Amino acid sequence: MEQQIPADKSYIVWFEDTGMADVPLVGGKNASLGEMVRALAGAGVRVPEGFAVTAEGYREFVRANGMEPGMRGWLERYRSGDVALSEAGHAVRELFLAAQFPPHLAAAIRQAYRQLSERSGLPAAAAAVAVRSSATAEDLPDASFAGQQETFLNVAGDQVLLESCRRCFASLFTDRAISYRAIKGFDDLQVALSVGVQRMVRSDVGAAGVMFTLDTETGFPDAVVISAAWGLGETVVQGSINPDKYLVYKPLLGRDGFAPIIERTRGEKERKMVYGRGGSVRTRLVDTSERERKALVLTDGEVLQLARWAVAIEDHYRTPMDMEWAKDGTTGELFLVQARPETVQTGRSGSRFSVHRLLGEGRLLAKGAAIGDSIAVGEACVIRSAADIDRFRDGAVLVTEMTDPDWVPVMQRAAGIITEHGGTTSHAAIVSRELGVPAVVGTGNATDAIGNGDQITLSCAEGDEGHVYAGALEFETEEIDLAELPQTATGVMVNVASPAAAFSWWRLPAAGVGLARMEFIINDVIRIHPMALVHPERVADPQEATRIRELTAGFADPGEYFVQTLATGLGKLSAPYFPRPVIVRLSDFKTNEYAHLLGGSAFEPAEENPMLGFRGASRYYDERYREGFALECRALKRVREELGFGNVVVMVPFCRTPAEADRVLEVMAANGLVRGENGLQVYMMCEIPSNVVLAAEFAMRFDGFSIGSNDLTQLVLGVDRDSELLAPLFDERDEAVKRMISQVIVAAHAAGIKIGICGQGPSNHADFAAFLVDEGIDTISLNPDTFVRTVPRIAEAERRRKERKP
Repeated sequence: MEQQIPADKSYIVWFEDTGMADVPLVGGKNASLGEMVRALAGAGVRVPEGFAVTAEGYREFVRANGMEPGMRGWLERYRSGDVALSEAGHAVRELFLAAQFPPHLAAAIRQAYRQLSERSGLPAAAAAVAVRSSATAEDLPDASFAGQQETFLNVAGDQVLLESCRRCFASLFTDRAISYRAIKGFDDLQVALSVGVQRMVRSDVGAAGVMFTLDTETGFPDAVVISAAWGLGETVVQGSINPDKYLVYKPLLGRDGFAPIIERTRGEKERKMVYGRGGSVRTRLVDTSERERKALVLTDGEVLQLARWAVAIEDHYRTPMDMEWAKDGTTGELFLVQARPETVQTGRSGSRFSVHRLLGEGRLLAKGAAIGDSIAVGEACVIRSAADIDRFRDGAVLVTEMTDPDWVPVMQRAAGIITEHGGTTSHAAIVSRELGVPAVVGTGNATDAIGNGDQITLSCAEGDEGHVYAGALEFETEEIDLAELPQTATGVMVNVASPAAAFSWWRLPAAGVGLARMEFIINDVIRIHPMALVHPERVADPQEATRIRELTAGFADPGEYFVQTLATGLGKLSAPYFPRPVIVRLSDFKTNEYAHLLGGSAFEPAEENPMLGFRGASRYYDERYREGFALECRALKRVREELGFGNVVVMVPFCRTPAEADRVLEVMAANGLVRGENGLQVYMMCEIPSNVVLAAEFAMRFDGFSIGSNDLTQLVLGVDRDSELLAPLFDERDEAVKRMISQVIVAAHAAGIKIGICGQGPSNHADFAAFLVDEGIDTISLNPDTFVRTVPRIAEAERRRKERKP
């Protein structure tokens, strides 16, 4: 007969009967699960049912076995330095593993497990469950305790469940958990542990992953970041594989008709965790198939559903969140299996931040996902196995295959961390952020490419891709306080080329993006000549043809690869500035630059002077590129009308005559980009003397001008901007160039259109910035790293101009 649970104690609480007020009773993880079950079911959020073995059950286990004196003794010996952490931790854990469940506690757990099995429509004590640790001091706003205790998956049967609960109790004293509590200032014996017992989602034949409601590297608050892999989610959490990554822009998520997915990155997903086959083995790792490695884990609909749940959860908790999700492969249903507050970026200042810049150059050794935004220089310490962890040297850069939670004591002593496996939402990445240690994860080759003892530089300051360079490179760090920036009447915008770096500057109070260079995405991300995607049969080089097929795998139409990649890249670039204008310049490769793209040599003529040749507007209506330009138009239409970024403005470069402008606008309209329709504005680069001389005529065709000072200076002075011999003559402050700029500003304002400038001149020369202000220019667009130092110059020029006026 089952022993009855004493009436004065509660060892079991069902998730639906608990919430965030019950953290002392069921720990942070279980309290959050209960909160979601109770409060968010109406928002469609699905949470697998389950129950918690309460913290009182843990305390009863400790009391009934008389364990506290032994626990206290070992921990005091560790703190006094008499024994090592590994010895003390092992001894305390052994106390738990040798102890027995009090009969009434064991009966309560068995009874609840049988009820859970019955709720799942299974025979008593037959349900497969996940058994998760939930400490009373975890998932707090200032400490996540992520991965510090154990989780056991695919647990079935009374005895296996009790053993898993016992091991969860013991895991409160893993070396990493003891070390982490010391860092955070928690008393080991004041923290208790609850155990969550939750029905397993069949993600072993489906998929699982991690999700955040902000960008984990930059703190950009308007993105949902989702990582996804095949099988059980532990591979993502542990960082043992490189998962798929998706980004969703939150402000457009609730608007009808928009699907604001601004990144889809396919990870290698080399392995997956599935259920074990008989015996005591509950899970096992297997290799994924080629089809699984090449396929994206989630459909767009699933990505958007998870993102909507993430927003609903964040709105409910009123704080950024870190979640785990799972997809049942038998039913296709999605579930949330865990949610906790995000603790790293949430605690950072919104107005103060540091900017790190590399000053030296070195040979690239490895690259992967950047964790953090800083730079570390030091001696590489290559450790392939946790068994050799004692070889780590304080202050070195740790290089290893993966950094699971057992490495936390070492991670906090490292200058930087480099791993071969793992993504930006893996546990190792989370802990690296929390410790403030820069890391480059998922390099694939770090332990072979980097020699033990080598001097290396780890840089996370170049966007969301981190780089490892040979040698100790010089770098600088600038502390920025945006609260000290003055207000300006002139609109100060930023120039952005790389979607990877777009989120790095979201805090800048920019008036928008004055120049987004499309060719960066084409060159660095797409890498294929647009015409080679329209006519792959014309690519003669077999190696290039093979590489093109590899990059476009999964797309029935190779052109769709270009359109989707360019649209999502522009969406990511636009997101930090929405609804402020983002001016996207149409591609402005020269023929020699286009020829270097995959397949490009089959479509590009050889020119003596590409700078003055087949470039800019002249390409868009020409039969040699017209079909490639159609792909650009499709991408721009998608980013505006499907992703929802109606703030994107299209800009035409190197437009020589008004007649050419008419031809370009006609081709754009034929491809669905009609000036004035759906709020579409079309600007023109003002960079040719004819643009200035005929400014009134061009103004009738465009909504704004942007002065391209480099080309304008080159063509006004007749100086090749790439010539080292003529470099002393190349100066946008030359009187002839300034007169041209003054003339076109007057003409633009007379025509009632906006005019700005994009280029380094205002950043490099305070007198040039003052000149532009005096001429009444509407906007000045700067490179982001010069924004903070140039805004005060513009404000000072405005003050002086005001003083001069009567």
